[in-house]
Amino acid sequence: MPFFQEPPRLGNQFDDDPMLPSWVARTVGDAAVTAELHALGEVAVDTYARQLADRTNEPVLTQWDAWGNRIDRIDVSPLWVEAQVLAATHGMVAAGYEPRLGHRARSHQFSIVHVLAPSLDVYSCPLAMTDGAARTLLASGNTALVDRYVGKLTSRDPAQMWTSGQWMTERTGGSDVSQSETIAKLDGDQWRLHGTKWFTSATTSQMALTLARPEGNQDGSRGLALFLVELRDERGRLRNIEVNRLKDKLGTRKVPTAELTLAGAPAALVGQASEGVRAITPMLSVTRTWNAVCAVSGMRRALALAKDYARRRKAFGSLLVDKPLHADTLAGLEAEYAAAFCLAFRSVELLGAIEHGVTDSLTPDPERLSRALIPLAKLTTAKQAVAVASEAIESCGGAGYVEDTGLPRLLADAQVLPIWEGTTNVLSLDTLRALGKGGTLEALATEIEARCKRATDPQLAKPVEVARAAFRHASAWIAEALAQPDRLEAGARRFALTLGRSLELALLADHAQWCLDHAHGPRTAAAARRFAQSPIDLIDDASLDDTRLLA
Repeated sequence: MPFFQEPPRLGNQFDDDPMLPSWVARTVGDAAVTAELHALGEVAVDTYARQLADRTNEPVLTQWDAWGNRIDRIDVSPLWVEAQVLAATHGMVAAGYEPRLGHRARSHQFSIVHVLAPSLDVYSCPLAMTDGAARTLLASGNTALVDRYVGKLTSRDPAQMWTSGQWMTERTGGSDVSQSETIAKLDGDQWRLHGTKWFTSATTSQMALTLARPEGNQDGSRGLALFLVELRDERGRLRNIEVNRLKDKLGTRKVPTAELTLAGAPAALVGQASEGVRAITPMLSVTRTWNAVCAVSGMRRALALAKDYARRRKAFGSLLVDKPLHADTLAGLEAEYAAAFCLAFRSVELLGAIEHGVTDSLTPDPERLSRALIPLAKLTTAKQAVAVASEAIESCGGAGYVEDTGLPRLLADAQVLPIWEGTTNVLSLDTLRALGKGGTLEALATEIEARCKRATDPQLAKPVEVARAAFRHASAWIAEALAQPDRLEAGARRFALTLGRSLELALLADHAQWCLDHAHGPRTAAAARRFAQSPIDLIDDASLDDTRLLA
């Protein structure tokens, strides 16, 4: 009989997760939520099978009809059509705004996202922007827009729910929006937008938030304003918007990302006719948290497949899982995932606390802590997601490199995470700016120390020691580097990643102690010990002269 390798299979994506059940028990503590997530774990398995079958169906742009009329119709894959129904029905946005669980609603919502999103072909992209748009509108104080749109954005009814795009990137650049060339002109009482948006994700959404410069405003970011655009009229036609092309991307290929020309598109001013960059701050906190959670959910999916494959693949006389080197590799990846999970879901907790005005003895000022922790969570987990996906597909050997196994998509889709919503370098500089506002580094220090103090079991002594030492070194470094601008900027990435990984280790040790105390087993403590053996302290000044020679 010829040999055929069994492919990896998914188990229940809630039950099999080594982190989520204990985290939900600790932070949500609701039996109904646990039952819901268990059921969703089976939905994720079923939908993953359809995702594999739907692999080659990508968005298609039809610019002209048979009679020469410009129509700019984008058709998405069948799974994306189904994903819209699943997302609404299961509250992937709505659960975060429902009152029953108060500030814990965000933990509930993102647990749903964590379980289900990896099976939905990156439908998390429009959902993240939808969530960000709802929060931005609520924060804007624009009652008319809140009344008209927020109910649609947060609906559980698939027939009523809208998604939103987010149009910030132009030919002049992505993170540096200050050079925006989109102009807003008043036409009577109606604002109309003119310009090109170079990279607009999820252009099948019903609306979008975008930056534009009202005619006559000053140059730079202070002259920008935030606008809401309804994409289509009552007949489904784009409203003075032309789709130039769909982007041919490395990954996230199911997401209809387009280059658009705004040719007088009608728009509503969200807030003031300036300070638009400040107006999108609530959006960035939400979408960066989505980025972090999607990073860890992608890591979880990659590891679930890699570990199942190791139990099915026999080589050199035994299963891969029984090979010490292979098991050691997987264990290191699992520790990275556990640490990343804790930091991502700590961001989720902070988001809920800020939105509901909740403080406690552990987090007396969640707003100040979030200024640095949420960007740190985004940048740290994104880099981990790429590394873990790469190792996971490598652990499947040649099959990991063959497209129709579905495994290469794990890495291609992960690569967007360090880029979207601010590259690692941009967010490292954002971290420096956040620390410059005063009290932020102290808030991080309080967070790490509080977590370390609660990890009292002797087997957690080493992780606690490593977390404290790395943070102390980072604090000492920045105190010296503040007076040396080139040194400070050159070392910003190593500094930010040290803060992020120190936070991860402290949070992981704290959760490991909770698991030991509440009969959730020693596995999380093992993850903390293993993660403590990885590089946590990355502070090391490189020679600026060498940098100039090499760059």
